[in-house]
Amino acid sequence: MYYLLICRSLTHAQRTVKQLEKSGITAVVSRAPQELLPEGCGYCVKVSGRKYEQVRKALTRSDLMPERVFVHYEDGRTAEAEL
Repeated sequence: MYYLLICRSLTHAQRTVKQLEKSGITAVVSRAPQELLPEGCGYCVKVSGRKYEQVRKALTRSDLMPERVFVHYEDGRTAEAEL
């Protein structure tokens, strides 16, 4: 299971990754899946589901909140989540 943090821009996604890595959380920037953002292209930050509570705390302390959050389950389902 992993989470996709939808960011408003590539720069926002890169800054989010940098902030998370300062908190000891591995994160990766990638293009957001087309099915999640049908209105156009976007970027997201992918983080492990096991680290999500740490991600929430780290991003709450910073000013880098994502626009939307999706959880991708092991069975292939994807659902919107709250940060």
